Amino acid sequence: MHMQITDLAAQRLTTSLNDQPGYFKVFYDMEGCGCNGVVVLLIVDELAALDEQIETNFVPFYVDPKHQLNLESNMKLDAQENYPAFTLSSDSGVISRNLRLRDARAAAVGTPSAENACTLS
Repeated sequence: MHMQITDLAAQRLTTSLNDQPGYFKVFYDMEGCGCNGVVVLLIVDELAALDEQIETNFVPFYVDPKHQLNLESNMKLDAQENYPAFTLSSDSGVISRNLRLRDARAAAVGTPSAENACTLS
């Protein structure tokens, strides 16, 4: 699995780390998101034992193998200048135009960025 990350998306991801350690993880969130769920980007403190690496041109991303069914083998992560969410696409089309980044690190608990990914802000 490979993900091409645009320069603007990489810049936003770097800023979101806030000079703290963390891993980026692609997660398929189904809690409180309706029956279909949504793809979310997480920043986590630690990886799960079964997480697999997604190769990128930036830093490695990770995904739980059971969530790979909702993704494509080649993807692109992009951002827009004046919009807070990301766009995840593949050769097959757009996977998500409103991909949210949720900081799930222990230091972020209780902050707005750690809230439910399905909540619009």
